[in-house]
Amino acid sequence: SAGQGQQVGAQEKQVLEEQEMPLARRDTETLFLEEPQTGNPYLEDALLRSYLRTHLPPQVLKEVNQELERFGDRLLSQVKPLGWECELNPPEFRQYDAWGQRLDQILTCSAWRRIKGIAAEEGLVAEAYERRFSSWSRLHQAVKLYLFSSFSGGFGCPLAMTDGAAKVIESLGVPGSLKSAFEHLTTRDPEKFWTSGQWMTERRGGSDVGNGTETVASKQPDGTYLLHGFKWFTSAADSDVALTLARIADAEGQVKEGSSGLSLFFLRVRDEAGKLNNIQVQRLKDKLGTRQMATAELWLCGARAELISAEGRGVSFISSMLNITRIHNVIAAVAYMRRLISLSREYARKRVAFGKLLQDHPLHMQTIARMEVQTRGAFLLLMEVVQLLGLAETNMASEQQQLLLRLLVPVAKLYTGKQASAVAVEAMESFGGQGYMEDTGLPVILRDSLVLSIWEGTTNILSLDVLRSLSKSQGQVMAAFFSTVQKKLEGALSSPELAAAVKQTREAVGSLKQFMQAAAASGALTMELAARDFSYSIARIYAGTLLLEHAARPDASSADIYAADRWCMQELCPVATGLGNSSYEAKAVLADSELVYEGSPARSSRL
Repeated sequence: SAGQGQQVGAQEKQVLEEQEMPLARRDTETLFLEEPQTGNPYLEDALLRSYLRTHLPPQVLKEVNQELERFGDRLLSQVKPLGWECELNPPEFRQYDAWGQRLDQILTCSAWRRIKGIAAEEGLVAEAYERRFSSWSRLHQAVKLYLFSSFSGGFGCPLAMTDGAAKVIESLGVPGSLKSAFEHLTTRDPEKFWTSGQWMTERRGGSDVGNGTETVASKQPDGTYLLHGFKWFTSAADSDVALTLARIADAEGQVKEGSSGLSLFFLRVRDEAGKLNNIQVQRLKDKLGTRQMATAELWLCGARAELISAEGRGVSFISSMLNITRIHNVIAAVAYMRRLISLSREYARKRVAFGKLLQDHPLHMQTIARMEVQTRGAFLLLMEVVQLLGLAETNMASEQQQLLLRLLVPVAKLYTGKQASAVAVEAMESFGGQGYMEDTGLPVILRDSLVLSIWEGTTNILSLDVLRSLSKSQGQVMAAFFSTVQKKLEGALSSPELAAAVKQTREAVGSLKQFMQAAAASGALTMELAARDFSYSIARIYAGTLLLEHAARPDASSADIYAADRWCMQELCPVATGLGNSSYEAKAVLADSELVYEGSPARSSRL
């Protein structure tokens, strides 16, 4: 009937409307995925906690444990949101006012300044110099920085340079003229705390400061110096003070070229009224990452400074500073890796794909586990280095430990820098398309991690520094390395589950010794071509040894044992492979050049 037809038509219309509504809503709805939420970073870091239980004296452990738990809560409640605010509000440069008067103001957000205050309150620099835990103080500081770095909106960088400046001043015996500066750099009072810059790089750029430094220092009647020059890359340009290199001009205005002509200076960036110390800001750098921090190009137009090294000894005087800043680089690398894995594993507990959680996909969990193994090796390498540094700073290190420290600092820096970028890329992929979205914060960590293989020396520069440590010590650093590895491996022999991994590591040690014997008979070119693989071999063998040592503890977990085993199953001595396939022979130099420049217009001029 007509009535029934109308009823059916109405029902069909209602069904169609119900089918269309979800489609209409989809135009305005956003992707809904549950954000991974991590808890107190200290309480959730099983490796860190087990390491501290194993190594710290009981009373120190009790105090440190309470402090780190409190600090972990503060990181979540205060530092994490401030760090994100720094990312959203990068520094700005205001060169002139409305009337054309030059200002050269670097404007940072309030969150950046608040993080500076928190860093002071928490003693993130002071802890290392108060030494309330004797040789363990440096390790305690490193652990706090490790927890802090990935939440801090890039503030770890100015803290690294501040720590380095404090170390230089302390190594000078804190002379009277620098006593106030040292107190400001190491205070816990936010109102008095200073940060320091490190102005080494000039127009020619790079690590070759001996040939790249053009800044000239002119001595004044009062004993100070006026600096004239251009600093091409000055990190944390909003800092209160800075250390910088310059060449002292003689009475005729002449300077000495090369590294032996460089001296180290300390300067205040501004006077008490806030006026710049005859410094002009040319521009802020437009960087890939660490955009939360102001990095600038500066003109020194008669900046008043104090000579703090012996004349012409500037490069040797900054060695202690470089040790500190390179260790901070390692801290940041391990911190980024740990943060990304924490997020990845939490996401795997919540994200459903193909009918089940990511954590129930074996291949996905294998991928995260491989990142975890890399992070554990890097973490233990970091802890070893800072433990050695703490012993050295309190005059408790043996000669062998001092040699080991000299070798491991560049090795740890170069290796963990590479690990961090690799883990960051893999971790982003574990989130799928969400890993590529800016507002998740994941791309920030990736960008910031990429600087770690560049800042304070690229991988190749540091590999050559490893070779310098061999030559300057006449091979003693490697003797210390082999002796320490052997002793630690002997301690792991009592664990049957580790037998295969111990065997693999011992074979790698043997291969490394064979390489060194062959290289000694082959000349300097072989070692230079092998420098990178040689450094990687040292890093992998030593980190593997530390993982085995940790896994051999009576209370070791099954994860500790598995991580050690997995690490040691990789190629531990790549330099032996390179030697076997003739990668370090003279003919390889020509072959490499031909390969790189094939098809290039430059080929005919080079070959």
